[in-house]
Amino acid sequence: MRKICFLLITCFAISCGRDGADSGNKIITVSIAPFKYFVEEIAGNDFTVNIMVPAGADPHTYEPFPEQVNKLRKSVAYISNGYLGFEMNWLDRFYETNRTMKRLSLGDKIDPITSGHHHEGGHVEGADPHYWVSPTCALIMAYSVKGLLCELNPSQKQKYETNYQLLISKIQEVDNKARELFSDVPNKCFMIYHPNLAYVARDYGLEEIPVEFEGKEPPPSRMRELIDLARKDNLKTIFVQREYDTKNAKTIAGEIGAKVILIDPLSEDWQKSTTDIIDALHKSLLESSK
Repeated sequence: MRKICFLLITCFAISCGRDGADSGNKIITVSIAPFKYFVEEIAGNDFTVNIMVPAGADPHTYEPFPEQVNKLRKSVAYISNGYLGFEMNWLDRFYETNRTMKRLSLGDKIDPITSGHHHEGGHVEGADPHYWVSPTCALIMAYSVKGLLCELNPSQKQKYETNYQLLISKIQEVDNKARELFSDVPNKCFMIYHPNLAYVARDYGLEEIPVEFEGKEPPPSRMRELIDLARKDNLKTIFVQREYDTKNAKTIAGEIGAKVILIDPLSEDWQKSTTDIIDALHKSLLESSK
């Protein structure tokens, strides 16, 4: 069914594309919005960035629209995550649609968390795909993106090297802040609905407690266990990614007198989003340490 759907999308995209190619810069397609930040910070306005999974969509289950496929056909490169569920279903077809574009999987250079990442619908991703939220991983990602951009546009290599160094300084500021803030909190545990901060937890000595149970809403027995854990660790905050339902998080929060905080790791503004997440985590850990 997905194959038929993709063929229909591709045919529609081709017919739309006959009306005229995109003018201006060459296109780089990226899997998710945060990757756009890294491209633009290094390349400036040298490329137009086509985001395959737009803000507000679930990157584990998303299916593309014809306009996105049309831009994909014209792209000079595709930057993938490497572990996201929607890529398992679509990436080979994306590459078949445009065989000439360069390919970069940012997950290739990341030390993955490989316990198996479950999602609604039964599929399990080979590794946790949320590495981009961690500043430690972002430093590695920036280097990979810089290399691709220099390959695509070698005449601007010096510009990209300069912008890369500026980007590294910004990421290191966030990294240093995380190390400083998380080093002085006695309680290292936090609760989150969908486990998308595992790399932050690993890289900065924290412990993530997910509400989801094998990618699904938790059964009553797990809900009771989570409530007991939250009381034991004096948790005052439950984090929920903006794209997810807050119902179960609010149920637990109501039982323990905690608040639900929305986070936005899929924002195009990686620096602000990650800084906001680190600040919110630190505040919650301080509150639970009282």
